[in-house]
Amino acid sequence: MKIVQVLASPGLTGFYFDDQRAIKRGVTTDGFALVGEPQTAGFSAVRQRGESISIMLLLEDGSVAYGDCAAVQYSGAAGRDPLFLARDFIPVIEEQLAPRLVGRDVREFKSLAEEFDQMRQPDGRKFHTAIRYGLTQALLDAVAKNKKITMAEVVAQEYKAPLSSQPIPIFTQTGDDRYDNADKAIIKRADVLPHGLINNLETKLGRDGGKLLEYVSWLKGRVQRLGDGNYRPVIHIDVYGTIGQLFNDRIEPMADYLGKLEQAAAPFELRIEGPIDVGSKEGQIDALARLCRSLKAKGIKVAVVADEWCNTLDDIRRFVDAGSGDMVQIKTPDLGGINNTIEAVLYAKEKGVGAYQGGTCNETERSAQVCVHVAMATRPEQILAKPGMSVDDAMMVVYNEMSRLQVLLQAKGV
Repeated sequence: MKIVQVLASPGLTGFYFDDQRAIKRGVTTDGFALVGEPQTAGFSAVRQRGESISIMLLLEDGSVAYGDCAAVQYSGAAGRDPLFLARDFIPVIEEQLAPRLVGRDVREFKSLAEEFDQMRQPDGRKFHTAIRYGLTQALLDAVAKNKKITMAEVVAQEYKAPLSSQPIPIFTQTGDDRYDNADKAIIKRADVLPHGLINNLETKLGRDGGKLLEYVSWLKGRVQRLGDGNYRPVIHIDVYGTIGQLFNDRIEPMADYLGKLEQAAAPFELRIEGPIDVGSKEGQIDALARLCRSLKAKGIKVAVVADEWCNTLDDIRRFVDAGSGDMVQIKTPDLGGINNTIEAVLYAKEKGVGAYQGGTCNETERSAQVCVHVAMATRPEQILAKPGMSVDDAMMVVYNEMSRLQVLLQAKGV
């Protein structure tokens, strides 16, 4: 079956673009707005609306396959592609990609996805990661429609990855409303929580680290109060390098502090994402590897999750091979084509490193649904509930798509 037309429509995401550099330097709040001078190229405000583009592939039989182009909340930070605005990139899709797509046969996903993910613009650059992300979603959907099977089955068949018979643990994120939204996650029995958005040293970690210690203790108490003896979620907190800031990137004091967090979280398993950000990929790989070795030597069982500077499939392989994290976040939009997400999850699992199929609050319901299909075929340790930061909407989208898919696959005997 061939593609006969390509359409692109502007859309909104489930959250916002935030200027991470400006936030780290300190901003003030005005209601939900963040007030300060933008520090990252392309931003007109510290917080501005998140935008997406839907790519729709019209097929010969009249069916429509589609995927959503989206970029992460902190676009332009830590080596990522720049801000993604619909008005800037719809012309790129219509003028440069559509002519190359029309007439293409959608019999196989992997080769098509790899071709378009690697494709170059006239100036020699790859297309923006967001475009490659949305386009490959649409291509996966097109192949599934052609074969009259689910997207998960396409991935399982082409990558020889057995479909999961169990749901993938879902990780919910609270955003700045880290107390009420943590309660929501607990009531809904999220498998992993709360992310916490600890992205400022003064206001969230605390100058002595005390604010985060207090929060972890509170969180444990809420799980025990609102849960039951059978509910044992993983506590996973993203600290955006603030622990490194607190200790001037000194590894041993950082490890000792993580030991205190482990005690505060006990008996629940604790994962700390992005404990340090040294400002470069090479430095980050080295720092996280040294931190992991220090924790192991001290008998501290906090799992370190790599995030910043781990943006591409090649990055993920390098972090995994260097032992730079017990788990890697595979931040789906950052990798461009979802074929790279598939390869990244499978590589981490093969090497015995935890695979967290993540993404961003700044995605759409469509990209989240496609990611569920990828996860059910590749079986990461956890998948992010997305889009948004409200817990309810994001968990609904991911949980319901996973539940529908499981029942459908069981009915088909797959």
